[in-house]
Amino acid sequence: MSGRLFFRSEVFGTGPRRRRPPTGESWREAARDIPVHARCDVLVAGGGPAGVAAAVAAARLGARVILLERHNHLGGLSTGGLVIWIDRMTGWDGGLLIRGFAEEFLARLPAGAVSGPPRAAWGARDAASAAWWGARTAAFHGTVTHSPTCDPEAMKLLAQEMVLEAGAEILFHAWGAEPLLDEAGAVAGLAFESKQGRRAILAGCTVDATGDGDLFARAGAPFDADVDPDDIHGCMNTSWLFGGVDMPRHLRWRAARPAEWSAFLQRHKQRHRFFDKAFVSWRDDVALFMGPRLAGFSALEVDDLTEVELRSHRLMALHLEAYREAPGFENAFLMLSAPQLGVRHARRLHGVAAVRREDWDGGVRPDEVGVSPSLAPAFGEVSVPYGALVPLGLDGLLAPGRHLSCDATSHSFLREIPQCWLTGQAAGAAAALSVAAGVAPRRLPVEDLQAALLRQGAWLRPAAAQPMAKAGASVAAGR
Repeated sequence: MSGRLFFRSEVFGTGPRRRRPPTGESWREAARDIPVHARCDVLVAGGGPAGVAAAVAAARLGARVILLERHNHLGGLSTGGLVIWIDRMTGWDGGLLIRGFAEEFLARLPAGAVSGPPRAAWGARDAASAAWWGARTAAFHGTVTHSPTCDPEAMKLLAQEMVLEAGAEILFHAWGAEPLLDEAGAVAGLAFESKQGRRAILAGCTVDATGDGDLFARAGAPFDADVDPDDIHGCMNTSWLFGGVDMPRHLRWRAARPAEWSAFLQRHKQRHRFFDKAFVSWRDDVALFMGPRLAGFSALEVDDLTEVELRSHRLMALHLEAYREAPGFENAFLMLSAPQLGVRHARRLHGVAAVRREDWDGGVRPDEVGVSPSLAPAFGEVSVPYGALVPLGLDGLLAPGRHLSCDATSHSFLREIPQCWLTGQAAGAAAALSVAAGVAPRRLPVEDLQAALLRQGAWLRPAAAQPMAKAGASVAAGR
């Protein structure tokens, strides 16, 4: 794919490992009728950032919405995965780009549940501000950005309440197992597994917000699953929290004695190989670890998922022992390992459109449904097209979130939580509008979607809607 390894981060290769050999056996499953659990207009599979935004956006447009989630909470990796550092939502001038659902969600969190630069500091470039916030994961390339760190429990509760407040229904402990296809080959809902066995939900439009593209892949839609072992975006790990720390003291030590900090890291990397630095959280007495990032595993193989969990939990204990040598961690204790495995990449949809490296020029796509900050000040803001959520040749389904249509390098930022909120809101609104209009999502007039997103507070550039409004165009392939 184009643009691979444009940016590098530290990854930890695990070397050769034994894979479970195939048994060569099979078991024939008998055909059966399964109960229809419910019918709805819009079915959202996956309650992560994209799924929550999709459910809220669709319900606010009057659709009957069911949000299906396999865990006991909403928020996905932002909560259950402890990816509580929300990446950049501002451009390099400090202007807020990712708005709509994302802006409302963060604004509604309790004051004590959010830590980050005040709005007046967004875009600041003075050395002191950049150094201060850089140590707190909120300044990059010498610029302060809107990159807050949030309380995962507060995010779980708020996501739940926003979905219910919008009028959508939540179904926890239900794993979307298989898309249901009608006679024309369009997705008509899904079969899910739960304590009640296999059941079905029928829907006018289904939103695949699984993060791994489970539904569109099983429905036969084409996708990419290439993962480079040297790239952070192919890594997995379970994040964790340590309590009882003094992070301000720890950061002062790192800033005042960089040689000691560097020696500490190198000593334990030589001793343990897999070793990572601590990050700030929303509280001064809680430290966040978002690595070590383990490379060479597949997010689509259950044995690999198990191995990453086993290694990550052992590394959590190892890090606690090592970090008690560091200032600020003398009284640290194991607080929480993430209930959800941190997967960065599994599949990427082949959509009607895609975001590619050559699109980082700040240009406006005619079917723009949102604008993403770029990776660095050298690049323009990135236009996210509606077509990146629409599968080639598969109707009845939209695919927002980290499995949207893009190349490997663009995936490096489009997989982040704010971008998942952005694409989720667009997919939810599109699903509701297409069901109401009685058309396939690819035939939905994009100007109708853009108008709905603007009413919901999203930010689109004025040039985005003008060509589509004149042409009355859809994103249908070949049109």
